[in-house]
Amino acid sequence: MKIKIGDMILRTLLILFGLLFVLWVTFASLNIYYYDFSFRKAFISFSFFVLLIFLVILVIRYIALIYFSYLNYTFRYSEKDADSYPMVSIIVPVHNEGKNLEETIKSLVGLEYPQVEVIIVDDGSTDNTLEIAKSHEGQFGNSVIKVMAQVNQGKAAALNNGLKASSGEFVLTIDGDSLVDKFSVKRAIHNFRDEKVGAVAGNVRVINRKTFLAKLQALEYIEGLNMVKRSQTFFKAVNIVPGPFGVFRRKAIEQVGGYDHDTFAEDCDLTVKLLAAGWKVDYEPEAIAWTEAPENINSLLVQRYRWSRGILQVLLKHRHSMFNFRANRTNVFTIWYMFFEAIIWPGMNIFAQIFFVYVALSYNMFNSLLFWWIQLTLLDMTAALHCVLLEKERLSYVLYAVPYRVFFIQIIDVTKLMATVEELMGVKMEWGKIERKGRLKESRD
Repeated sequence: MKIKIGDMILRTLLILFGLLFVLWVTFASLNIYYYDFSFRKAFISFSFFVLLIFLVILVIRYIALIYFSYLNYTFRYSEKDADSYPMVSIIVPVHNEGKNLEETIKSLVGLEYPQVEVIIVDDGSTDNTLEIAKSHEGQFGNSVIKVMAQVNQGKAAALNNGLKASSGEFVLTIDGDSLVDKFSVKRAIHNFRDEKVGAVAGNVRVINRKTFLAKLQALEYIEGLNMVKRSQTFFKAVNIVPGPFGVFRRKAIEQVGGYDHDTFAEDCDLTVKLLAAGWKVDYEPEAIAWTEAPENINSLLVQRYRWSRGILQVLLKHRHSMFNFRANRTNVFTIWYMFFEAIIWPGMNIFAQIFFVYVALSYNMFNSLLFWWIQLTLLDMTAALHCVLLEKERLSYVLYAVPYRVFFIQIIDVTKLMATVEELMGVKMEWGKIERKGRLKESRD
């Protein structure tokens, strides 16, 4: 098999990860030995033991994600074109997306695909969204645009109504603030040559990258989200087909009953239902869609709180699958991985940070605290370099791994923890739609 450009660098990164792992374990072990046999307080020894466990889990997680994402990168199909191009229906649920919808429609009209049916479903918008949609109704080359309107019933209802009105063998769902690259549909469709593939997740990237916060989110999408999808697709078990770009086999989506209304993460819920029904869920890194990221902390927290509550709702809804090994082992693993990422991992991360700071301040171990932060940052930078090379992004984003570790991850994990507490307490929540700035016109640097 022909090795692609950059493979040697990626293999070197894997070796470096292994070396870092050995060094970190050695360092922690020496500290434990020193404190045990110098008769220092047992609490310090226990502290290092706890943090060693955290570190081992952290490194194993990163190595596993990088390893399987690398394998997927190496063994992906070499062909990029499908044998045929069946009709694709594109469902666009919108609610108050007047600032971005026109750019979204333009990107759909410009798709390089022979048969496209676009159905825009307005979910009771109070701005000029419906007016913009209707102004684009009609035939545009290979694309026909239809517009539907409904009273405000939610995104799931809009998607289901769009599905009922569509006729394509495959269905692409995108958000009203997404910009789709012109070859994305072609790239995604070739994955359906496997008849067992029920859905394909796209590669979502941040388009507005001028602010510091937006750049951190761009790195998060590159490293925190897409690296996970690349590793999961090695097993054809991607656990979330994202709202900005997801292609479904109509037969699969109809088999599981479409979208449900009982969670705030309808995309995740549908994906889990497909996996439970035995369908494979793939990821196509060249099916690129651009989205507008929040540009202030408040909007970011509102968005991530909704995501976290939605995923927790999906976990509670499908909790019976966590121990149903006889039915579908892939789905069991998926549910447990979601549980780890949504609850266990954020809790461990917050605990470890607070615990280490307390020990360092209480026992004058500032050098150890500094080393702890440096090694975590180096781990993030190495993972970021791996992902930037795979995604063909700018190397400058690797440097953002420093504030990403120190600042961004802490905020997101605290938000996840608060969402978990409030979901378990049954605190009522609303959709929490964030205000868009209309950034789809911005250049993709």
